[in-house]
This record gives sequence, C-alpha cells and structure tokens, in this order.
Amino acid sequence: MADPFQFPYEYDQTGDFTIGAITALYGCISNEILFSEHPKTTLVDGLLASPKYYQHVLSLAFAVNEMNKNHKFLPNISLGLQIYDSLLNARMTHQNTLKLLSTSERTVPNFKCDKQKNLIAVIGGPDSEISLHVATLFSIYKIPQIAYCVIAPVMDVKSQLPSFYRMVPSEQYQYSGIVQLLLHFQWTWIGILTMDNDNGDKFVQTLMPMLLKKGICTALNGKIPAISHAIDMLSSVDSIIIMASYLSNSKVNVLVVNAENPTIPSLHWTIYLYTVFTGITESSIYKVWIMTAQWEFTLETMQRASDIQVFDGGLSFAIHSNEVPGFRKFLYALQPISPKEDIFLRIFWEQAFNCLFSNSKGGSESIDTCTGAEKLENLPGTIFEMNMIGQSYSIYNAVQAIAHTLHHMYTSRSKHRAMPERAKLDLRNLQHWQLHLFLKSISFNNTAGDTVSFNENGELSAGFDIVNWVTFPNQSFLKVKVGRMAPQDALNQEFTINEEAITWHYRFNQVLPLAKCNEKCQPGYSKKKEEGKPFCCYNCSLCPDGKISDQMDMNDCFQCPKDQFPNKNRDQCLPKVINFLSFTEPLGITLVFFILAASVMTALVFGIFIKHKNTPIVKANNRDLSFFLLISLFLCFLCALLFIGRPQSLICYLRQPAFGTIFSVAVSCLLAKTITVVLAFMATKPGSRMRKWVGKRLANSILLGCSLIQASICALWLCTAPPFPYFNMKALSEEIIVECNEGSITMFYSVLGYLGFLAIVSLTVAFLARKLPDSFNEAKFITFSMLVFCSVWLCFVPSYLSTKGKYMVAVEIFSILASSAGLLGCIFAPKCYIIIFRPDLNTKDHLTRRNV
Repeated sequence: MADPFQFPYEYDQTGDFTIGAITALYGCISNEILFSEHPKTTLVDGLLASPKYYQHVLSLAFAVNEMNKNHKFLPNISLGLQIYDSLLNARMTHQNTLKLLSTSERTVPNFKCDKQKNLIAVIGGPDSEISLHVATLFSIYKIPQIAYCVIAPVMDVKSQLPSFYRMVPSEQYQYSGIVQLLLHFQWTWIGILTMDNDNGDKFVQTLMPMLLKKGICTALNGKIPAISHAIDMLSSVDSIIIMASYLSNSKVNVLVVNAENPTIPSLHWTIYLYTVFTGITESSIYKVWIMTAQWEFTLETMQRASDIQVFDGGLSFAIHSNEVPGFRKFLYALQPISPKEDIFLRIFWEQAFNCLFSNSKGGSESIDTCTGAEKLENLPGTIFEMNMIGQSYSIYNAVQAIAHTLHHMYTSRSKHRAMPERAKLDLRNLQHWQLHLFLKSISFNNTAGDTVSFNENGELSAGFDIVNWVTFPNQSFLKVKVGRMAPQDALNQEFTINEEAITWHYRFNQVLPLAKCNEKCQPGYSKKKEEGKPFCCYNCSLCPDGKISDQMDMNDCFQCPKDQFPNKNRDQCLPKVINFLSFTEPLGITLVFFILAASVMTALVFGIFIKHKNTPIVKANNRDLSFFLLISLFLCFLCALLFIGRPQSLICYLRQPAFGTIFSVAVSCLLAKTITVVLAFMATKPGSRMRKWVGKRLANSILLGCSLIQASICALWLCTAPPFPYFNMKALSEEIIVECNEGSITMFYSVLGYLGFLAIVSLTVAFLARKLPDSFNEAKFITFSMLVFCSVWLCFVPSYLSTKGKYMVAVEIFSILASSAGLLGCIFAPKCYIIIFRPDLNTKDHLTRRNV
C-alpha cells in the first residue's frame, strides 16, 4: 500500500461512496479534482487567486484518507470525493451542482449509468448564498448537505430544507455575541461594513434591531465594493472614494465587518486602493475591527506587499478549531514534483511560493524556479497556515460526521420499515436519503478531542470563540483566544471575555479604545439628549440639588438614601450627621450655664422673700402670689433643661406641655396680682361693693382657674396626639435632625395661643392700673415685665419657624430664659433693692405716709 499521506490514495476512482464538495477553492476559474487510485485531475486554464483556500481541499482529502485508512471503522468500504469550484457565483454553482448529480461525463441529472459514482453526501458551500443555491437542488433528491458557513437568520432553513445541515454553530450566538462584546466595552458609536449584496443587507437587517434595543448607534453603514481583482479598480473608483470616508472617519473607532468569503479580498483591495489614492500608509488606518466567523487573513498573490497591520488588534468570532493529529505530517509529505502527485498541487505551489517549475508553460526569466523543496511552514499566514483554519476544521468534521453515520448504520440494527426486522443494513445498496435518520442524531468525539453533534435545527451544538488578531510587519500573525460566546451552560455564562489577554492596535497605546459619539459624562453629571442627533449623542448636565450620579455616562441622576446627602461634586452620598442640641457642645454648655445661673438667682430671690416675708413690701400685693410666681419662674428656668440633649420619648412627652403649663401659672400669678391691685383701689372708694372681692380667695381662684384651662388643653393634647421623637431627614440636606414632633400642630399652637391670650390680658390690665396711687403699686412693673414677655414671644414665632435643628431649640430656650428673666427682674428687682439696700423704706410708717 502506498504512503497514505501522498496522492494517489489507495481506493477506487470514486470509492464505494462519493462525497461531493462545492467550495471556493481560489475564487477564480472552475476546477474539478477527482482523487482516485488512478488520478484524474482536470484543470481549466486560469490563475488561482487565494492559495490559502487550498487548505479546504487538503483538509477534505486528509479526512477522507484518514477514514479509508481505518479499515476496522468502515470494513470493505472506501470513500471517494469530487470537488467543484463555485467561483462564488450562482451560475457556476448551479452548473457544478448538476455535475455532481450526473454520473456521466455529460451533465444529465436523474440518469445513472455509472454505479461507481455513488454520491452519498455533499459538503459546501463557502458562503451562505452559495450554500442555499446548492441546498435548493440537493433538497429535491434528499441528499444530505453539510455546509460550513454561517447563514443570516432570515428563513427557517431546517423546515424548508430538511436535508440541510451545518457544521457551524447557530448564527444567533454570533449576533448576540457582537452585541454583548460591544456592551462589554461600552462601544455605542460604531460603523458597519458589509458586502454590497443581499447577504450584506440581511446581515444589517438582523443586527440593527438588536443594536438599537441595547442602546448602540451606528455612525455609518458602509457597503464594501465587489472588487475581486485589480482589474476592477477602474470601475470601482467611486466606491473606493466613498469607502475612504468610512476609513478616514476618526470619530468611528469600531467597525463591525460581515466577513464572508467575498468580503475579505474585497476589503483588502479596498484598503489597498484607498492608500494608493490618498498616499497614506495602511497602518495609519487604526480601528477596532470586529469580524464575523468567516474571517481569515487571505491575500491574493498580487497583494503580497499589503500591510495587514491595519487589522492589528482586531477581534473576530471564530468557529472553534483544534489541532488535528497527523495533519501537519500530511502537509509535510506533500511532494509537488512527484510524478504521482496531483497537478493541482503544482499550481498551488507556484502561486504560494511565487515561482514556476521548469516544465511549466509560460515561464519567465524574472520568476524564480520551484525546486519542490520549499517549506510550507515558511509561508506567511496570509498565504497558508499549517494549522487547520475554522472552515477547514468544519470540513474535516463534516467528513467525520458522514463516516461516523455510516459506521453507526453499519453497527446498528435497522429500524426502517422497508427493511427486514433485526437485519443489518447493506451499506453497498444504501441510498443517500437513508442517512438522515442517523445523521441528525449523530454524536461523536473527533480525533482532536472535540464533541461533534447537531442540534434540533441541524446546526453544530457549540458556540463561537472570540479571537484577537495580533499582526506583525512580516505578514505573520497570532490568533489569541480571548473569549467565548456559547450556548447557556450550567453556570449561565453565555458570554465570557478576558480583557487582559487582548492586544489592541499599537496606535491605541494598549489603552481600551473608546467608541462613543462624545466624551463620557463624568460622575456628578447625567446625559442630556441633543436635539436632531442620534440618541447616542448627548450633552452632560450637572445633577440637580439633592441628586448624584456615581458612575460614568448615567442616564439620570438619583436621590441619595434618606440618611445620606450628596457631596459637593454630586458623585457620592455621604452619611448625614445627627443634629440635636447636646449638653457637651459649646452652645449647649452656654445655655445650661445661663439656665442654672437664672435658677440660682430665682432661688436666692425666693430665699430673700422667705426671710423677709413679714415685711411690708413683701406682704404688699399678695405675698402668696409672689411666692407662687417665684416658684413658677424657678420651674420655668429648669424646664428649659428638657430642651437640651437627645430627645427621648419621655422628654418629648413632657417638654412642651410642662413649658405651657408652668408659664401659664406664672402669667396667671401676674394677672391675679394686677386684678388684686385694681380691686383694692376700687374697694377704697366710699360705698364700693368691691370690698367683698378683695382678698386671697379671688386671687387664688384666678390663679387656679387660668392654670387649669391650660392644664386641660395639655392633657387633651397628651391623650390624643402626644409629641414623640422624630428623625427629620428633609429639613437639612446634610444632617438628620433628632427632634420632638409635636404630634398635633393644632394643639401645640393652642397652648401657645392660650399663653399669649393670658399675657395680653395681663398686659392690658396692668397698663390700665399702672398709675393707681399706691406706694407699692406693682402694676407699672408688671406692665413693663409683660411688655418684655410679649416682645420676646412675638419675636420667637418667626425665629422659631425660620430656623431648623438645634438652633430652633436654642431659640425656644432663649425665649424661655429671656421672658422668665424679664419677669424676675422687672417685678422682683425693685423689691430686693429696697429689702437689701434700703431697709428704711421697708416700713409700715413709710407706707402709711406715702398713702396719706
């Protein structure tokens, strides 16, 4: 047996079963290759445009040879193959498809006269359009077709073409992956480049709604002119100029390219011609290129001088591929000068190494002579790769799938009704339509260790790899796997990306490229739409008072939690400070000092009056009322302590009612004193009936009655809606005020209103009695004291309402101290002066003389 890694292979002309292939070998003139024991290779004159695609042929031949080599896998059965070039056009595709359906030299479908050419399955084509052209014909005959291209989801392929399978994942993962990739890097201002054909339109129609739904705008939607060769240059000048505007747009840093087979050489030619017309270098066109799964760096022979560094740092979705054992050895064994070798290999060799064999026609002295000792591994990756590229790997898996299907049919008992029960399948009489039952459920591990199976839609049950292309000046490159877009797994991780493994275009200085219509809005600002521009274009507006934005490019500012407030930059929430009048702060200490000092002073005055209680000046104007007044003033000073410190439930419960009741007692004492003076004067008139009212009984009744009214109001307040501790988070933007909520505002102002009513009545009566002839007439002192009292509390109301927090409490404490001190000083200071410094005036004789 001959070396299995050399042509010709050890099997019949077409084998027991023939695997047909419609592919784009090199994108030029149609070629038919028949690998057989007696090689028959027909070559129509023409140049091979893209030698890299010859790997598709080699991977197909390698896979078939590998299956035929394993005699135990398919005993007594060999596989043959037929390959036709589609030339990437519908006419040649249909013509070559009909050739596969014909068994004679002439194209006569449905007429079988050659039993050796038993077509069992077809592999192809190179792009979605070619694949659907092929599938339309083969579906009539129910011949299984396994394509290796990604098809835009514009039709339910499996229901309309049930014989159609794809050795690639669902294209939906690729579309979702593009969107996820853009969202991950926050690229919202992008361009789209597609071929100027139906496939390009389908790509845009599918992707655009997904982009808009996720808030991604397209700055441009460009069409790549169909330039398949330099001869198209003159007819595409206008398209090149239009394309130049896309490439020179500095605001668009990210371009999504629908990279089907026709797109790749056309894009290369477009960029090459653009640089020729503009005089700039290709490397200066730096973008982030996002390519779809068909992308491969392939240069035509005339483009060897092109600089692929324009695509440096690009990202592409790729059909998963792996190192296939034995494939490199198969490539090393290729011998273009062997007499048994395939002629097609010689043509590939000449184009790949830019040389001619000595016996080649049309030789030129300016071209090197091929020796056959050239090394494939020395070719740049743009011409040929030693590892299987994605499409070649799919072709290899397609052959493996067909072989495993035949193996499974051979080893399994038939379940088909037309065959005898429990009988083995006779593979030599097998019909191609019988493969579907087994092919759609096939699952196996290939020689590279990957699991291969189809899903319910006839697609490969897998996802896409995300590859980072790192290019070098010598046209070599690295493909670095940096992520994956896969079917949802147990961890629910469909999209993964490793940013640290990505190498960006060197012009970006390894900094993440930006793709936005404008600069990002900094924290503290929000996006504001610009009229007449896409929604991705916006201005940045400062967050309003009370709101923040703590991330870049936020659509709206948001309120801080109630216990926090925005900082000056409005990009962070800070915890609010607890606000209450504390005993330990300077203001609290100062007020406590004055409260205690006033209380001590009141106690001293009370002590003086107790000591001199039998003196005329103390006994004048009702001594008992003076004692009650001093006690109430002492309590008034002390009740101010209830307003200092952190409010508690009991403190809030007592604070305002105690203040209202005690002050009512004090003002009631003054009212009783004044009325006593008036009645005493009126009782001195001859025949007056007021004498019966003069005495302690009336004074005590006035004191008790007025005080009970205020006490009743406070009791009703405490029973219906008592005050309670409250955290006021709205009054001050940066502080939480711990205060006593009045519970009922109506009751609070009722207490103050009644206190004010008593004060006005006392002031009025005292003012009218201020000039009564009495040596110890207190009316004029009461008048002055009530003027001070009323002035203080009239000023209190606006001050109380205009301040917040502890300063509002301090205003009320100050009002309590000032009004109480006014009463104490105006009424008792003159008497204390006489008692202490002028005891000679504190006599009954002096009182009698003054009254005469």
